Amino acid sequence: MDRRTFLASATALTASGLPWSRLHAQGARQDTLLLISENGPNNLDIHGVGTNRPGYEAAWNCYDRLVTYGIRTLPDGSRSYDKTVIAPELAESWTVDAEGVTFRLRKDARFHDGTPVTAADVKWSFDRAVTVGGFPTTQMAAGSLTKPEQFTVIDDHTVRVAFLRPDALTLPDLAVIVPAVFNSALVKKNATEKDPWGLEYTKNNVAGGGAFKVAKWTPGTEVVYARYDDWKSGPLPGLKRVIWRTIPSAGNRRALIERGDADVSFDLPAKDFAEMKRAGKVAVASTPVSNGMWSIELNVTKPPFDDARVRRAIAYAVPYQKIMDAVLFGEAKPLFGAASNTSDDMTWPRATAYTTDLDKARALLAEAGLADRFETRISFDLGQGIVGEPIAVLLQESLAQVGIRAALDKVPGANWRGEMSKKSMPFLINFFSGWLDYPEYFFFWAYHGQNAVFNTMAYKNPALDAEIDAARAAAASGDKAAYEGAVKRMIALAYDEAPRIPLFQPYLNVALQKSVGGYNYWFHRQLDYRSLVKTAV
Repeated sequence: MDRRTFLASATALTASGLPWSRLHAQGARQDTLLLISENGPNNLDIHGVGTNRPGYEAAWNCYDRLVTYGIRTLPDGSRSYDKTVIAPELAESWTVDAEGVTFRLRKDARFHDGTPVTAADVKWSFDRAVTVGGFPTTQMAAGSLTKPEQFTVIDDHTVRVAFLRPDALTLPDLAVIVPAVFNSALVKKNATEKDPWGLEYTKNNVAGGGAFKVAKWTPGTEVVYARYDDWKSGPLPGLKRVIWRTIPSAGNRRALIERGDADVSFDLPAKDFAEMKRAGKVAVASTPVSNGMWSIELNVTKPPFDDARVRRAIAYAVPYQKIMDAVLFGEAKPLFGAASNTSDDMTWPRATAYTTDLDKARALLAEAGLADRFETRISFDLGQGIVGEPIAVLLQESLAQVGIRAALDKVPGANWRGEMSKKSMPFLINFFSGWLDYPEYFFFWAYHGQNAVFNTMAYKNPALDAEIDAARAAAASGDKAAYEGAVKRMIALAYDEAPRIPLFQPYLNVALQKSVGGYNYWFHRQLDYRSLVKTAV
């Protein structure tokens, strides 16, 4: 590291007034973890409007849910959540019958202010989730959890969740981040007539009982977490403190992790991770992101992208291999170049049949009456700009060769979710990963005409919706043949129509000091502090 880079790193780390030497000493303590990333949370509440992915990490660690997932060891020795195992968290046991699930809560669980956790808190929290609208309400609906009447308090420590319909995703959906349990009395006390669910309060204040609480939050700079020593929903974490610093420069983040001045680093370019793996100075955990892909998403309500021929032309104009080589350095699975858009097995995510073919792209544009140049803009999330921006530049260059002039629209990460929800961007580069690792779940979020959250293409196709619904129904009934048929048909239909053009399935790369153990990959792609430990090496 040269003197300029060192000074820039030191300045970034001391932006909140904490001396470099003191922060370094804190990061070296065995009970304190120093985490650095490009962006921090914009909201501490998973139910909040536009909560970003770092906000998921805050919610995951500061709130409990009734249940969680088990952990499994992968063939390479790394560890991941296990979607097939539902494990206890606030609920110590549960009973499933044909009409619903009855959960029995731990009697010793308490919120951070010492208030006992009761079944009334669970019901209020679930009522909130299905009522506030937007992402949380749609997430609950993904498991057929849509009405407050489905949640009943039996006694102080027993709550029942009634099934709305047979749905294989109902219980798994209770283990994701959204059905967190809030201290209802605390939130109600800080609610207003205009904000009956207290969303403004919980945006900046934690009202949970999870393993960690927020001791300090300086948005855009730092989050400091302190362990909640009276946590009862699992083994007490080995870490007492987590310091999460926002370091915008990827070069600074790499320098800090390689020098040993940070314990964990997220969000580095793929090139850096590939080089660090070879160097071996730090550990790099690489896991394919489950049920996820980077893609181009074309708004079908914005001409000329209402024409499938134009969308396919874009698919043939994508410089796929250049993206794999120049942006990803092998740290991803290609999702292009298959023999057909029709699946021959149940692999998901799977490749499309599109390849880079500029002549085909030009022919399709001519067929659509667009042989002359047209203009558009390519939007991407600056919060994921390490990947998104170089893809946009390569795509801009390739589109120019087929007569499409594209300006770049760099959307700040804190605004990305809000802009997506408006469905005003005609052409965007985006990443989506479904929390529940099933293809019909991905399609529910990303293609279904009734879903307003991640269907950024504003795409509505009754035939595709019918296949998505059929796949969910077949999964619930256990009809394997019907399920596989519906899944294969929905993939082929979506790929042929091309409102979303898959690019690649990324790996989640995390750089860790070799003294940091206990890392588990989670569906939300963020850290779970509860399992992490620091040891001497």
